[in-house]
Amino acid sequence: MAHKFWTDDVTELLRVRKEFSLREVDPGSTPGTNANKRGGQAELAWSAQEVRELQEKLFAQSRVGARDRVLVVLQAMDAAGKGGIVNHVFAQLEPYGLALAAFKAPTEEERAHDFLWRVEPHVPGPGLIGLFDRSHYEDVLIQRVRSFAPPEEIERRYGAIIDFERRIADDGVRIVKIMLHISPEEQAARLLDRLGDPEKHWKYNAGDVDERLLWPEYMDAFQLAIERTAAPHAPWYVVPANAKWYARAAVQRIVISELQRIGPEWPAVDFDVAAERARVEATLGLSWPN
Repeated sequence: MAHKFWTDDVTELLRVRKEFSLREVDPGSTPGTNANKRGGQAELAWSAQEVRELQEKLFAQSRVGARDRVLVVLQAMDAAGKGGIVNHVFAQLEPYGLALAAFKAPTEEERAHDFLWRVEPHVPGPGLIGLFDRSHYEDVLIQRVRSFAPPEEIERRYGAIIDFERRIADDGVRIVKIMLHISPEEQAARLLDRLGDPEKHWKYNAGDVDERLLWPEYMDAFQLAIERTAAPHAPWYVVPANAKWYARAAVQRIVISELQRIGPEWPAVDFDVAAERARVEATLGLSWPN
């Protein structure tokens, strides 16, 4: 556990189990801690070194053949805080070990292929932490709610997702799927905040209001997607996200926990350290000629 912020194992509290019900998750709750915003900010800073060291060990191990990597999938309704997670959690990581992919509406070329075609190239390579800001789950969420694909195709996609995640997990990808769960009231407050600040107008999308009108349908789609695709090798975590500080701290702790399960260590080197040290010291007299 990290210093005194967490009172319980938040990864166990937020991990989806059998008989999960999204309706029973309070978006305004902060399970596993009695802290406040100041405490959440302190936890984020305090744990940054821990996650960076684990990330560096993971990357270092890949240089000697280890296949382990982590893929974090972020899904949420608009304004739930995905951008804040990227900026406050993943921006703390070393860029060389981070692979970020943001999936928007499919292009004409992407629509000409199976829905996983555009996802496959972004699966992180060995030693990397990959982050999907939205993902292949868009194809069973908005596509389902908006009837952009027929029911039989949506049904096929659940199976395709299960097969895809099983295959990449067998190749060393540790999959962590996170839904940031925001209430419709909090979403409205954040959208109004964007409209009230000229510096945030660029964040506002008029289409978000249209999607708000389908809130119950989206919650049903999330429930079904989570039920159908949660697995030991590809677990779902539902993170209450009304409190931004809590969501950020919880996501960071989930990532740290997954890295700890891998248990990366500094790899042994195949050279004589003392001999190489002597060689470097022998060059200390070198200087740029005048």
